[in-house]
Amino acid sequence: MRFACALALLIPLAAQAAPAGGDQALSKKALFLRDKAERKDVRAKRPPRPTAPLPILTLHNVWTSESLPVVLSSGPEPFPAQAFDELTRCHFTNQEAQMDPRLFETLLRAAAHFRTRYIEIVSGFRAPKYQLMLRKKGHEVARDSQHPLGHAVDFRIPEIPTRKLLRWVKSLHLGGVGYYPESHFVHADVGRIRFWRGH
Repeated sequence: MRFACALALLIPLAAQAAPAGGDQALSKKALFLRDKAERKDVRAKRPPRPTAPLPILTLHNVWTSESLPVVLSSGPEPFPAQAFDELTRCHFTNQEAQMDPRLFETLLRAAAHFRTRYIEIVSGFRAPKYQLMLRKKGHEVARDSQHPLGHAVDFRIPEIPTRKLLRWVKSLHLGGVGYYPESHFVHADVGRIRFWRGH
């Protein structure tokens, strides 16, 4: 009888302690399944296809050991005048001048034609003072050179024979073309069309 009374007292207490309903009455598994059912369907977006990096042409000044990376794209790119003028400045006086954009375009065309990513610039702008000094020392420098005007560039492509580069530059009919087989470079300018051979 005493046991029955105790049991009768415990039942109401258990009923009060037990939750009437809600989340607390559910097991962890039940909560997880309910949450999963109510969760919105989220799908991972497909990542964009990776694009191949654009090729880069390196213009390297052999005197200053400076390089100018140029991104080669299929569309027209603005002429990097300031960077090109700085790269092709007179290495003797450190003076720069406004270079003709057609010279830069010629280098880009040479890179595309010969499928190269590296061109060496032997000479760009020459300050009049440096030009005069070269002439006095007996170097192959023309009196009416286009270099002091920023209208000429001497360049080479190391893996391309100089004679082959010469034939290509002459085919452009851009202006003057000089061939220097011993020094391994070609002169290109935007002056009148003419041709000469140096050392």
